[in-house]
Formats: sequence, C-alpha cells, structure tokens
Amino acid sequence: MAETTSAHFFVALLPSQALQDEITTIKHDIWQRFGSKAALRSPPHITLQPPFLWPLVEVNQLEHCLEAFARTQSAVPVRLKSYSAFAPRVIYIDVVQTPGLMAVQAAIAAHLEKTCGIVDRVGKTRSFTPHVTVGFRDLSPATFRLAWPEFEQRPFAAEFVASALTLLHHDGERWKVFSEFSLKPSNS
Repeated sequence: MAETTSAHFFVALLPSQALQDEITTIKHDIWQRFGSKAALRSPPHITLQPPFLWPLVEVNQLEHCLEAFARTQSAVPVRLKSYSAFAPRVIYIDVVQTPGLMAVQAAIAAHLEKTCGIVDRVGKTRSFTPHVTVGFRDLSPATFRLAWPEFEQRPFAAEFVASALTLLHHDGERWKVFSEFSLKPSNS
C-alpha cells in the first residue's frame, strides 16, 4: 500500500540572511517582552501561497511545478517600510505593494491552481497584503494593545531583491526551508 501521508507546505520570498537576522532579533524582542513566540517558528518571509497540504510521495511534482514557474519570473525587488497590524493579534513589517510583487503573487496563485490544484480559498475573497510577521496570533488582544503603540510609529526600512521562490515545510514544530527555485535575474 502506498504511503499517503501529507505535509504542510507554503511558498514565500525570503529576505537576505542579514535582513532575516535583523528581523529575527525583532521577533525575539517581541517574544521576550510580550510573550509572542509563534512568529519565531518560521524564518522571516513574505507568504505568496499560504499553507496547504501536499502528499509527501508527490513532492517531486510540486517541486517541478515551482521550478517551471520560477523559470518564467524575474527576481523581485522588495521594499519593507514601517510596521502595521492585523488588529488585535498580529504585528508585521509592512511590504510596499509594488506592481512586480503583486504580479508574482497573483501569477503563482494562478499557476499552482492550474497545475497542482492548490487553491487558497480565503485569498480569493480578499486582496493580497504582503507582510513580514513579527508578532503572531499568540499575542492576546490585551497584550497587543500594550505592544502596538511601541511599533505603530517605530521606523523600519529595508530593501532586498528576492532572487528565489522558497518552499517551506512544517516539520511538526516549525517551518523550515525545503527547497528553493531561482528566479531570472532582474532587468532593473
């Protein structure tokens, strides 16, 4: 009998390692001061395709699908600017909604639906809000009200070029990089 175990995956853009380290320091601060540890269960990222279940025996098909997509897409310049929130539980670093970023997210959603049958039903009902989470849903509303005033006006600015799509896999405790797919060099 074939193994039918599925695992959770998602597709994201990851900043440079130096920027990941800087953002992880912010996540640690939020954990230490406000008790929100859940954001530390994944590397800093911008989700393009939210978590989905995929059969482990078919992971090569998923990787081929993502590789084919990546070959058609240019590297994406990304600008991070300030903090924002999904009140009353999530604090994040805001990502500027550039045409290139918005286009790649729409394109990957369409590609995964067409080629792999992966559909983000919630994403189809609301617009894409690119962000890098630093305080996650384990912030209670009361703690959020304490933390948010500190971040609401705090400056943050960074830029990077996302040169790969990253497939992340949940190992039962945290999200880890499973594989990466290089994007074409940017023309800019």
